Amino acid sequence: MHRRSFLATAAAGPLGAAQQLRGPNVRLGIDLFSIRSQGWTPFEYLDYSAKWGAKVVHFSEIRFIGSLEKEHLKKVGEYAKKLGIEVEIGMRSICPTSSLFDPKQGTAEEQLSRMIDAAVTVGSPIVRAFLGQAADRSGKIPLEQHIENAAKALRGVRSKAMDSGKKIAIENHAGDMQGRELKSLIEQAGKDFVGACLDSGNPCWTVEDPHVTLEYLAPYVLTSHVRDSMIWRTPEGAAMQWTRVGEGNVGIAEWIKKYTELCPGRAMSLEIIVTNTRPFPYLQPKFWDAYRNQPAWEFARFAAIAEKGKAPADRPKLSPAESVTKEREDLEVSLKWLKANFTV
Repeated sequence: MHRRSFLATAAAGPLGAAQQLRGPNVRLGIDLFSIRSQGWTPFEYLDYSAKWGAKVVHFSEIRFIGSLEKEHLKKVGEYAKKLGIEVEIGMRSICPTSSLFDPKQGTAEEQLSRMIDAAVTVGSPIVRAFLGQAADRSGKIPLEQHIENAAKALRGVRSKAMDSGKKIAIENHAGDMQGRELKSLIEQAGKDFVGACLDSGNPCWTVEDPHVTLEYLAPYVLTSHVRDSMIWRTPEGAAMQWTRVGEGNVGIAEWIKKYTELCPGRAMSLEIIVTNTRPFPYLQPKFWDAYRNQPAWEFARFAAIAEKGKAPADRPKLSPAESVTKEREDLEVSLKWLKANFTV
């Protein structure tokens, strides 16, 4: 099938049975940020995930697991094991100069050390973390300095991570780093204990084709967050929305197929976040202050996706109760699409 026809089919909905894709060694996971507003206990999250056949549950932030108290973590780990689920745990920023870093929780090294201990107790092979957000690309401190500071913090816990057999999975997060920049951070910190939590939606916040991000980071991937995106042209440049899986135009089916081939055995955890429009006015010179080092060939691939996109309608404003229900619906539609197209 031609690539254009393939992408059009993928964007429209599930592929036909004759065209069904089957990826090797796929371990279906759910990132609990997909259903962040449910207010459930970790045991309720695990029960829900088991019902949908998840083999991995990604507790991307401490709030989802409830507490780092040792006995609590033991209970969560034991319950997950009983359900046949592997737990992955995570935290937020580990870069002391990022706008998202919380110094009230201690130094970056102290926070990482606590999470490594928690990973040992609950049975998580990794600790997911991130550098920051899009604002860190254009503040007073250059992104390169943030990367250096994050790498230094990671090197400060290298011995502890290595001794415990745990790895730190750094996410390309909320517009903070493009693929080649996260690769640089991992290599500066030490790829023997630091790898990538590869997010398929966040590249679009850094005007990067998600396939480019995958190409850079595949050798370093420890886990993933998977969602779809729609990108389209505007008079000012481009805009995008995150969508349910199968409703975007970035070739998510092809991306997933590549991921399963390049990162066999790694978790493929859906993190479904449906957003309204985010603009990228790249025809304005000031926009490029945050992207001075992006090669033209990389941006060209992002721009090519935008040329083929069409603006979807913004989602109407929802009440808190409607938002809670919609989160589950968005995740479940995406899970059904994935199961219809892949063996998971």
